[in-house]
Amino acid sequence: MGVVIESSVWEPNPSLFIFIFFACLLSILLLSYATKSASPSPFHLGVSPSFLRFKRNFLLIYSLVSAIEGFWLVFGEFEWSYYGMNREQMMLILSVGFGGSLIIGTTLGVLSDILGQKKMALIFCTLHLFVGAWKRLTAHPSLWLASVFLSVASSIFSFSFETWMVLEHEKQGHRQELLNDTFWLMTFFESASLIGSQSLANLSVLSVGKTGLASSFGATIWLAVVSIICISWLSKEPSLVVEVANRKMPYASILHDKRIWLLAYTQASVHFSVTVFWILWAPTLVADGREVHLGLIYPCLLGARMLGSSIFPWVIGGSSLRTEDCLLYAFIVSGLAVFIISYDYQEIGTLVSLFCVFHACIGIILPSLARLRTMYVPNDLRGGMISLSAAPANAAILLFLWQGGYYRNVGNSAVMALAAAGLFSSAACMHFLKRLGKQPYSNWHKS
Repeated sequence: MGVVIESSVWEPNPSLFIFIFFACLLSILLLSYATKSASPSPFHLGVSPSFLRFKRNFLLIYSLVSAIEGFWLVFGEFEWSYYGMNREQMMLILSVGFGGSLIIGTTLGVLSDILGQKKMALIFCTLHLFVGAWKRLTAHPSLWLASVFLSVASSIFSFSFETWMVLEHEKQGHRQELLNDTFWLMTFFESASLIGSQSLANLSVLSVGKTGLASSFGATIWLAVVSIICISWLSKEPSLVVEVANRKMPYASILHDKRIWLLAYTQASVHFSVTVFWILWAPTLVADGREVHLGLIYPCLLGARMLGSSIFPWVIGGSSLRTEDCLLYAFIVSGLAVFIISYDYQEIGTLVSLFCVFHACIGIILPSLARLRTMYVPNDLRGGMISLSAAPANAAILLFLWQGGYYRNVGNSAVMALAAAGLFSSAACMHFLKRLGKQPYSNWHKS
């Protein structure tokens, strides 16, 4: 008598999606009752119409560019599989891309403070437009060169739009505390756009069998064109601009500030841990031949990040916690989650729960770090500071891709454990940063 072994594909419980949706909805709707009057909710009617118009237009553009960025994150691996590439070839393409981010992306970050962030935003859209059109028109595009262009675009995305928003916010004379709402809304809308880009990528995959791979890049071309039009329109929009003092200063003038170094290290640790997670999360789940529906887990992770970002204004505006304290706790919790994940084997349900905890913490960490950058980093040097902070992380990722992914000298669990160590050390940085602050919220704007 033969034995029949039934196999099933693991999927998250549908109630998880419902819980995340209603938790985010309630968190936003009830926000005005939890925050203090000094920090109005994002839908507060007391703020000026010009600020609401500015924020609405910027968030629209940011959602569009986030969708473009997310499309390639989801569609890239399918494209490599479509061309029959093996593990070593994929690792080499990733390595080339991170090498481009390390060299070109870091350089553009420093130059962006001189050339202007709007030009960098247009370069971001142009790179995506070029890659999409190139792959649309060419039967066998160079995946190596495309990886460099897309990696450089990702580097621009990480620093340009946040810096552009902060500079425009300052030029238009809006209150600094209103930036807190914009920061968490950026994380919220980015995560929502990434979920939307997954649906867009799935539709593109379905069209591959009918019209071929080249036709699936039309969506990114149109999104890039619309983004260029919107950015150009926003830059020409008339606004009441106040006189801003010229704060141009060399980087050497802030190198003696220990707070900048602590923030830079923390930013590098977050960039490293998030990038490592997105590289290793799927191999971790499907280890030992387990079958998992990754397409349903991906929106759960981004939904958890949305929930974490919606919690940020509750913590900052509705409690007496300093931003450094909030980050300290978030780094400890996220570090514990990644440390447990670094073990070779866990139940799928446990892993997905830990993944969601990690991303919920990231949803709190990202706007919190943006707030600290506003407090301690001169706006004229913000783009360069973010790109320079990511350079060590990109170098470390490049090393582990080469040693672990290609030569297989380093295990995935060791890389995850290093990411956890970086998060724990970032918690220590927040403790020291709090001790360095002699005033409740002393920042360079008041100097």
